[in-house]
Amino acid sequence: MCEYGPPAAALPGGIGISLLKVYDIEAPDGLVGGTPHVHLACSEGYYVIAGSGAVQTLNPKGFAETPLQAGTVVWFDPGTIHRLVNNGGLQILTLMSNSGLPEAGDAVLTLPPEHLTDRETYLKATTLTGEGEARTPSAMARRDLALEGFAVLRTAYEAEGPSALDPFYEAAIGIVRPQLADWRRRWEQGARRLADETGAALDALETGRAPYLQTAELHRLPAPTEFGRHGMCGRLDVYDLNT
Repeated sequence: MCEYGPPAAALPGGIGISLLKVYDIEAPDGLVGGTPHVHLACSEGYYVIAGSGAVQTLNPKGFAETPLQAGTVVWFDPGTIHRLVNNGGLQILTLMSNSGLPEAGDAVLTLPPEHLTDRETYLKATTLTGEGEARTPSAMARRDLALEGFAVLRTAYEAEGPSALDPFYEAAIGIVRPQLADWRRRWEQGARRLADETGAALDALETGRAPYLQTAELHRLPAPTEFGRHGMCGRLDVYDLNT
């Protein structure tokens, strides 16, 4: 995984977006879909554009499976392990906090514990190989490995309750800690900056003046900057605000 700098611009609210076409390749458990993983600092939302499926979630409140169809909106907090299931043609507009940080590093896959011992071991197990379509086999191998760990977590939760997730959370924190300075910069120049600008606008309005209105303009992303990237849950059309 690469380190990412803060965005050059920011969408409303400091969010990130991408178009997700959920993987349509069957997993060893007979379901079709993506890779279970968790975000540690960011929330994420889905607006379902087409198709149908479900999102499986596991957090301290337990396991759930939420149906998805065109028009459905769901979102989840940091710490919610999630896996997308594709029942056919599932396409989602993903809404990610902190300028898209979930797709820019804030994600840890639910690998079996022996792959979570340290960052180097984790990256060795999760880095994709090849280019273009040649990446698909390694993406599916990575997904299937994460499904092994996800099954272990679900079984442990049934036996032990919320404490069963603690070792995974602790390992995930250790894996991402080297990235935190970069994440903080992204947050400061994205979501935090925009929130501060809103506060300044409210202060100005209270005085009866709003000089910032004189600099208003339209911003536009005419097309994705990358098409079909192999992501954790499927193929992504990505809008990169750093370009």
